[in-house]
Amino acid sequence: MTTVPNIEDFVDSTNPFVRRFSDYLDEHGMRKTTERYAILQHILNINGLFTIEGLQQLVDSDGFRVSRSTVYNTVELLMDAQILRRHVFEGMQAQYERITLPHTHLICTSCGRVKETRDPNFAAFMNARRYNAFNADHYSLYVYGTCSTCARKLKRAKQSTTKKNKRDKQL
Repeated sequence: MTTVPNIEDFVDSTNPFVRRFSDYLDEHGMRKTTERYAILQHILNINGLFTIEGLQQLVDSDGFRVSRSTVYNTVELLMDAQILRRHVFEGMQAQYERITLPHTHLICTSCGRVKETRDPNFAAFMNARRYNAFNADHYSLYVYGTCSTCARKLKRAKQSTTKKNKRDKQL
């Protein structure tokens, strides 16, 4: 069970995400609440993508009660503070992740699984690109296809159907 954070524990934090959030709240004259920092603490413990519902369940399972609106509002603040990024993959609910090094999302159109991958060649290509009258901060690339697990299932299903059709023809 995660301990409930004290604001004082965060004020002098060396964690860059916590520092950025504290600075953001100061710059915008917003209160530094235990709830906001508890939500941030839980997000920092998540590797990869998460949904609001999943975050709410994680916070609740640790015995720290915050309203759904507080979770939503805090996530919005974390996006404004450049700590989180929202992704809306085709046909799925919004997912969030901490802003890290640029990477590609591989999305399976069969099962919905999302895998993150880093391609140094693509990163080098993007970093070398220059655009007229535009300075790029980051990029996001979504690649839709079929994961290897689903591809095997589809292949087995196809083989099974082919065998069944051959048997039916023989009868």
